[in-house]
Amino acid sequence: MIAEILISIGTFFLLVGAIGLIRLPDMFTRMHAATKCTTLGAACTLLGVAWLMGGSVAVKAVLIIVFVVLGNPTSAHAIARAAYRTGTRMKIGSYDAFKEEFE
Repeated sequence: MIAEILISIGTFFLLVGAIGLIRLPDMFTRMHAATKCTTLGAACTLLGVAWLMGGSVAVKAVLIIVFVVLGNPTSAHAIARAAYRTGTRMKIGSYDAFKEEFE
């Protein structure tokens, strides 16, 4: 029962992340949706799999969760920073907090 709930929650967040990739206006907001939702979605799904399977599969799933939680936001931050520095356009009217820092 707990595993099915965790997998359903993970699937929901992965679906929301996919919808965010389609619906949001610019690269930065798309990355935000994709990073937040896929990190939480993958973690919940893998936690459900760990609960369901147990044993060595659970250990592997928990290790994957650790690497996803550490790597996904870090890589998204690096990609977004590189995109900003190379001049990727934001949606018109967006607040640019780093405008003074990079000029």
